[in-house]
Amino acid sequence: MPARPAQARKGRNSSPRDAFDLWLKRGLHDMFDDVAREPIPPELLALIDKDRQS
Repeated sequence: MPARPAQARKGRNSSPRDAFDLWLKRGLHDMFDDVAREPIPPELLALIDKDRQS
């Protein structure tokens, strides 16, 4: 019988904390991935540029 991947074995010994972290990470991605993909507004880029020059 072939050995199972480490990830499959890991699930059996994971702690409740690991499950919470995974749930939180997925939830945050679900809520904020679309926002993070939006282009940065030109006004904000101008402010960043202005700050870099000073």
